[in-house]
Amino acid sequence: MTFKTIAHIYTDFEEKFGIPRQSNLVPDLKGQIVFTKEYRNPDALRGLEAYDYIWLIWHFSETPERETWSPMVRPPRLGGNERVGVFASRSPNRPNPVGLSSVRLEGIEWDTPKGPILHVAGADLLSGTPIIDIKPYQTHSDSHPDARAGFADRFRDYSLQVDCPEDLLEMIPIEKRQALLKVLSHDPRPGYQSEASRVYGMAFAGYNVKFQVSDRLLTVTEIDKE
Repeated sequence: MTFKTIAHIYTDFEEKFGIPRQSNLVPDLKGQIVFTKEYRNPDALRGLEAYDYIWLIWHFSETPERETWSPMVRPPRLGGNERVGVFASRSPNRPNPVGLSSVRLEGIEWDTPKGPILHVAGADLLSGTPIIDIKPYQTHSDSHPDARAGFADRFRDYSLQVDCPEDLLEMIPIEKRQALLKVLSHDPRPGYQSEASRVYGMAFAGYNVKFQVSDRLLTVTEIDKE
């Protein structure tokens, strides 16, 4: 079985560190989906503009290929110590490295030199990630607000308070500032790292953002243009 890449998504994340752990955690994040030449036919998108959300099925292209697979994984949110079954997680280390994300469809730019472009919000994908399918989100069947969420239910409230000095925040384009602050508030660190003295670096929208975390306070210490 083989899958064709129908498009690529372009986001503010050039590295995996800092990407939200789920889609729609940071609705301010913007992305553009550009189709490969074979799939730039506008007819394939007719009617999609009537939907507010879409499903993206995509390839974990940065996950190393392995000849064997492990039935157990260690989710970062569990501190990297507790194991759960791979099919009870969203780990990229799976028998088939396929991801699933729901994103808000903000608009379709129909006539561009690269064919139709989808403008989306809330994506949790690395820039350049291959998209292998797109499906419309159906509210009557896809939404289950009262469903249990396994170990994720334990970590619904893990947000941090973010302190970013105004002079540093002003280095970020104004339309991307809220997205950056929300990404930081969701604690980009791996669950097993908690040293208050450690300085973390996160690439975002062409900038390198450095920060420290003490208790529940994240302090931005430096922002440089990459």
